[in-house]
Amino acid sequence: MSVAVTYARLRVTDPARWSAAALAWRRWAALAGVLCGECGPLVERLRAAWTGAAADAAVAVLSAFRRRLLLFRLLCWRADQVLSEFAAALARARALLDRARTAAGTTEPAIDGSGPGAADLTSALQVAADADESAAARLAELAVVPVAPSGTGRPDCTATPARVRQWWDGLSPAERMWLLAAEPGTLAGLDGIPVADRDLANRLLLADKRDYLRRTGGDPGELRGLDRLAARLEDEKGPRAYLMGLDIAGDGRAVVALGDPDRAANVLTHVPGMTADLASLGGELTRAERVAARATELGPRAATSAVLWLDYDAPDFLHEAWSARQAEDAAAGLRRFQEGLRATHDGPAARQTVLGHSYGSLVVGKAATGALDADRVVFVGSPGVGVDSAARLRLPADRIFASTSASDPIQWLAVSPGSALPGPLPKMPGPSDDLWFGHDPSDPAFGARVFRSQRDGGHLGYWDRGKPALDSLAAIALGGTP
Repeated sequence: MSVAVTYARLRVTDPARWSAAALAWRRWAALAGVLCGECGPLVERLRAAWTGAAADAAVAVLSAFRRRLLLFRLLCWRADQVLSEFAAALARARALLDRARTAAGTTEPAIDGSGPGAADLTSALQVAADADESAAARLAELAVVPVAPSGTGRPDCTATPARVRQWWDGLSPAERMWLLAAEPGTLAGLDGIPVADRDLANRLLLADKRDYLRRTGGDPGELRGLDRLAARLEDEKGPRAYLMGLDIAGDGRAVVALGDPDRAANVLTHVPGMTADLASLGGELTRAERVAARATELGPRAATSAVLWLDYDAPDFLHEAWSARQAEDAAAGLRRFQEGLRATHDGPAARQTVLGHSYGSLVVGKAATGALDADRVVFVGSPGVGVDSAARLRLPADRIFASTSASDPIQWLAVSPGSALPGPLPKMPGPSDDLWFGHDPSDPAFGARVFRSQRDGGHLGYWDRGKPALDSLAAIALGGTP
């Protein structure tokens, strides 16, 4: 496609129309889900009330119908994924085009690479052309007819994410679709399976778990948490959500990406802190999304994806948060997750940033003492990260960032016992560089790069729009300096 044609099409393209098309496919998937949910109980009632050859034949027909509905649902979600990413790329291209027009002082900037705004215009056309090519290729795969894999050699439970990706890439699109429909439970939590495919598997599992809880009268709290998660996945606003992991045991765990990390140049993993669970998922996702949205505004040339990693047992309250045990237990899982993101990424390696908030900063700190696949780490509102110096982490000091607001109560609540009681007479705890889990990473003496935060907002104000911390977090995710 020529530059002139790309430019002409981009000028008249409305990304919202592509978002609407993606939403339509998402709604078709929801309708197919309702029908799938009705087929299961119908087959059970049929078996209970009818026996014999005719009954077996009827059950077989209904089961085959449900399998077709299941496949249709997967294909609808796949179309939703492709069109959502296409719309997001076009929105970035239009933002670059608008910048080029502003720089040129006219609605028709030169398309020959000369004049004001030339760099933004060139980038806009490249983003649009790449998005068009990728979407066309991915949509063509929707015509496949699923077939069972013919070979063996599946990776075992000890396989690295890179080995899992190698196995997955060795399958045909038809075989991969068959496995997603037939074995979603096997693939849903497997690091090394591409994010878009894990999303399909996990959405099926989420639907099955919700249906089961409704039929059996399960825990109302669990069902409410799953319903809230499902509502966010169907949300018509904001970037498309990808469900990468789900566990309803205990307080519940989930890993949700906003935008496809496998196709983004910048990937931010957000690790939340105390009290994080399925019930608080919405607030944590909003915070992660704000960083990605601001990064996209500041750097529209490349896609930025944010991942909420709530795949650990976060402390329920202070009585658990005084211990590092849960952070230590979570560290290995976070390392493997980051390794998986690296293995499944398409194209040039993404810039991977891992952000830990509150107790989540301790999780990130524990993970960063080992081989954490991250280009940058960020500690926000930290009670300490498990070490007293940036030199104890396995990243260069200039890639470690930290900030604590003057209004954040963490600096009073998480002081070390030694700081709170320095002499023979006790004193009221106050701000201290010695925190419960080590030296304050926001103190320059720790050795990290300290960035400015808002003076108000408390423990959650780092993501407030229009405040300096949010811009700093976005700049870090883009590879810049706050």
